[in-house]
Amino acid sequence: MPDAQLDPTTLGDLLRVASASDFHRWQDQIRRTGGCSDPIHLRGWTLTKDKVTGETLHHYSTEHEPGGRLRVACGNRRASRCPSCAWTYAGDTYHLIRAGLAGDDRRDIPATVREHPRVFLTLTAPSFGPVHNRPDRGVCRCGLRHAADDPALGSALDPETYDYAGTVLFNNHAGQLWQRFTTRLRRELAARAGLSQRALAEVLRVSFGKVAEFQKRGAVHFHAVMRLDGPDGPDSPPPSWATVDLLADAIRAAARHSYTSVSVPAAEDEPARTFRWGTQLDVRPVKAFGDGSDITEQAVASYVAKYATKAAENTGTPDRRIGELAELERHGAPDHARRLVAACKALDPLYPDRRLWAWAHMIGFRGHFSTKSRRYSTTLGALRQERADFRAAQERAVLNLDASTPDTVLVLADWQYAGHGHTPGESVLAATIARGLQLNRETAREALLDQLALEGAAA
Repeated sequence: MPDAQLDPTTLGDLLRVASASDFHRWQDQIRRTGGCSDPIHLRGWTLTKDKVTGETLHHYSTEHEPGGRLRVACGNRRASRCPSCAWTYAGDTYHLIRAGLAGDDRRDIPATVREHPRVFLTLTAPSFGPVHNRPDRGVCRCGLRHAADDPALGSALDPETYDYAGTVLFNNHAGQLWQRFTTRLRRELAARAGLSQRALAEVLRVSFGKVAEFQKRGAVHFHAVMRLDGPDGPDSPPPSWATVDLLADAIRAAARHSYTSVSVPAAEDEPARTFRWGTQLDVRPVKAFGDGSDITEQAVASYVAKYATKAAENTGTPDRRIGELAELERHGAPDHARRLVAACKALDPLYPDRRLWAWAHMIGFRGHFSTKSRRYSTTLGALRQERADFRAAQERAVLNLDASTPDTVLVLADWQYAGHGHTPGESVLAATIARGLQLNRETAREALLDQLALEGAAA
């Protein structure tokens, strides 16, 4: 049910929508978007005809829809913008990552990838100054024991000496640092195999899927699934000498090597900098089924999918581009986030090619949040097309179009953008629909986890 406390304007609009004669059709549209928070509005029509007989097989127009519009999901990946569409994006990411770990016959990824060396890797940022945290001993350097939800976590102990400029410049170059790491990793693997890099490519391929995550302090770090394949990718087994231990050892060496660094030149009052990965490096084997000490395919895929829908907004910055610093005060951003964004503003003219101010809402980071190597798994585009094909098949069945020969069917359409979003009352009702759908999803997910657990026990 909608929240009990609503302002009069919202309540009046809610009653208007709920009492409309076409309310049930509006509800149906919102359910079909998955409870989207910011649906795209379209006006137009589509006509399906038989080219041979001229018979109209199907005709649809938005003329009789609520408000004369068809509402479709916005598709935004950010949970802060649209939790429902972000849930779909996270689900696609989960299937993409898990397919690369466990295989997927529907997507031509053999189950034998489970026998390939696989690790889950976390590369962190270096220190830019002490921050409030929750160490294992429980007491922060400030002398307090912070609660898990303490807003002070991640903020600088001494803002006057904290390296805000270094943080945003590191974020800005993190993608380049990852590229150098993967290049060095192949060299380290070749050295351990006693092969040249060209010879290594003929017998071994490194495949990965990764996601970026912002720490509370505002520095980005990467989580990655790394897998060793034969030269043809997941379809071919790696050499017998390619083991999990060898991969883990090569990763540690590549992360620490001097080549894996990015140099940033001095600019006015800013010193020259050389960025490397932080000292906190975590490399753990991935197991098909956990033994209590190693992480499982399920856990890794879920973890990566979780962070695929998040960005820098968990540090307190807005989730969209910033026009002026005054927006941060209206947004209620904490002091630590304001200082990071202000550093982007100050550094932007010093490094014009890095576009720091354009990416200030991302604290300087301008890379893709979720990436993968070409042969790691399927693609997000393929997963979306699969879902679209499934829905199109459902529609053809409902409209009884399956009996028509595809070559004789002519489809004409005309669609125009007509806005986006909800009115205040619609937002409340849409949120209620979204909560109901989410409850159903969670129930289905728990049932699936129980099934996987039983399969794991049986194996």
